[in-house]
Amino acid sequence: MHHEHHYEVRVRWTGNRGTGTSGYREYGRQNVVTAEGKHDIDGSADRTFHGDRDRWNPEELLLTALSQCHMLSYLHVAVNRGIVVTDYQDDAVGTMTSNPDGSGQFSSVTLRPRVTIADESQLAEATDAHHEANRLCFIANSVNFPVKHEPTIIASS
Repeated sequence: MHHEHHYEVRVRWTGNRGTGTSGYREYGRQNVVTAEGKHDIDGSADRTFHGDRDRWNPEELLLTALSQCHMLSYLHVAVNRGIVVTDYQDDAVGTMTSNPDGSGQFSSVTLRPRVTIADESQLAEATDAHHEANRLCFIANSVNFPVKHEPTIIASS
């Protein structure tokens, strides 16, 4: 049985410098992302696209969504397989290609999770769990580019 889940966010442009979009360099790319009951996220374009480097850009947020979704899926799989995870950190990287017409797309993302588990005898199982986590990840299933994984698993014992 399929279940639908609905999400709502509001993105509000805050970069009007008084003349709106009267020219390409005349407006700011600042925006605020809000959702009911959540902290605001200050957004902008990437600095390359005349944005504010101190704010999150959509490309970083996409990479964040992929990394976070994989982590949450992995932790779920770990519980189901009896793997005790004691630490998880991902240094994710993504590549976006810009086209001459101004469009662009991500060509790949590589997640590099460093996972610490409690039982050294489960190192192989913990590594394999990344395949199942990738299959379950809602966000990875929604993108049209490869999401690669380069996990490192260590045991705390």
